[in-house]
Amino acid sequence: MKPLRTIAGHSLLHRTIGLGRRAITHLDDATLVVATDTPEIAAHARSIGCAVVMTDGAITSGSARTLAAAMAAQTPGGRPRIVVNLQGDAPFQSPASIAAVVAALGDGDADIATPVVRLDWPALDALRAHKRHAPFSGTTCVRTMTGRAMWFSKTILPAMRDEAVLRASFSLSPVWRHVGLYVYRLAALQAFEAAAQSDLERHEGLEQLRMLELGLTIDAIEIAPARFDISGIDTEADITRAEALIATHGDPLHDA
Repeated sequence: MKPLRTIAGHSLLHRTIGLGRRAITHLDDATLVVATDTPEIAAHARSIGCAVVMTDGAITSGSARTLAAAMAAQTPGGRPRIVVNLQGDAPFQSPASIAAVVAALGDGDADIATPVVRLDWPALDALRAHKRHAPFSGTTCVRTMTGRAMWFSKTILPAMRDEAVLRASFSLSPVWRHVGLYVYRLAALQAFEAAAQSDLERHEGLEQLRMLELGLTIDAIEIAPARFDISGIDTEADITRAEALIATHGDPLHDA
């Protein structure tokens, strides 16, 4: 089970819980829970001291599991108005950036918010190299000048006809890398889950394409690159890369 895979001595789930705990320190009235249908994962989360919501084993997507956990939430204010789906395979994000995306949704008019990082040329080169052996690891986002998401893809978008000119003129590329986090208004998450999977979603393996096809609006919020510029843990190569980054830069799990 991927959440129990170890990275530099700690499970992926342990690392994600640690990230969630650090993010909560930047938020008011937030509760962290692990939503799972697997007893082994639930037991591991509880051993780390994290609350767990057991969900139906028939659920196949992270967003559906998030909704089930939100609907089961027992808080003094009732069901949450905003729901954060912190994906369990992306534990190297900045906690402050998570809080910034939550704040952006609260202050704006979009249905959903998600973070993106604008890649400089070395980071784009590294993403291209990574995709040569892991083509479905890493997602890019195309967005408007105001930050509204237009599309997401496992392909690196946009194509650049005059890349040499762009490289000579700008320090940043036009490519935005998507970071694995979604912040929903509860009504938007309910609408998404009520709709059938779309063909484009199935082709790319990206749930957010169903959101766009439904007409839900997504704000792609620019954040600074995390200390570990790694989008998620999808392959053995990702684990190797994450362990190399930890060896070089220190372990974020131990950050205060």
